[in-house]
Amino acid sequence: MSLPFVLVRGAGDLATGTIVKLHKSGIRVLAVECEKPSAIRRQAALCEAVYDGSATVEGVICRKITDLNDIERCFERCEVPLLVDEKLECLKKIKPVAVIDAIIAKKNLGTTMDMAFVTIALGPGFVAGEDVHAVIETQRGHNLGRVIYRGSAAPNTGIPGIIAGESVKRVIHSPATGEIKHLVNIGEIVSEGQEIAIINDTPVIATLDGVLRGLIREGYYVTKGMKIADIDPRKEQKENCTTISDKARCIAGGVLEAVIHLSNEQGVKLF
Repeated sequence: MSLPFVLVRGAGDLATGTIVKLHKSGIRVLAVECEKPSAIRRQAALCEAVYDGSATVEGVICRKITDLNDIERCFERCEVPLLVDEKLECLKKIKPVAVIDAIIAKKNLGTTMDMAFVTIALGPGFVAGEDVHAVIETQRGHNLGRVIYRGSAAPNTGIPGIIAGESVKRVIHSPATGEIKHLVNIGEIVSEGQEIAIINDTPVIATLDGVLRGLIREGYYVTKGMKIADIDPRKEQKENCTTISDKARCIAGGVLEAVIHLSNEQGVKLF
């Protein structure tokens, strides 16, 4: 590969914020995903390209590829190539300037500092200076988006951030195991107690009034307890279901800062 580029592990909604930020800043990005992404905020997640061949978020086109030779072809079209390669086998043949772990798994799934000149991870599960060069804080609050060059992000609390006074009730977990069937669509206003989906014969019930901001892909085989939907109690946010969230934008700003700072320190060109 002759063109410098950044590899981002993951293309869910938070990762998409980072991908779009880097892309619009003039940095070439290769997204890498697993075979069956389980994004909830699908309309704001470029990982949908895994299923549909391509996906567009805020004007940025992401295209699924199967051949590494197609990476530069996508760059020439100002697109983001997406490769299904959960174990990063591609690193045996390509050398990105930076690797960014944006899987948000709350643990390290194999990202190491020697993968690239610059390595960055989002959220808990990593130690900056040991696992990666920098960690980005993902917990809502004063430090959201902060770049950490020594140490770790705040530990995972398991409790969703508060929006309009609601926290735990915003997130819906699967009440059963099986394939999910939708009864409503992302962006619709739902009421507490309303059936929004069904898994086998088990209904999925809305936990509060609001706009259905996220719902896992129809036909996805979910397991009991798995996160499958997200309701925003702010009904006026209906028009924002297809756009990058404030949280994702803030995290993306931290990533951009870290990528540029660390690349400059290493004397590596991004453009």
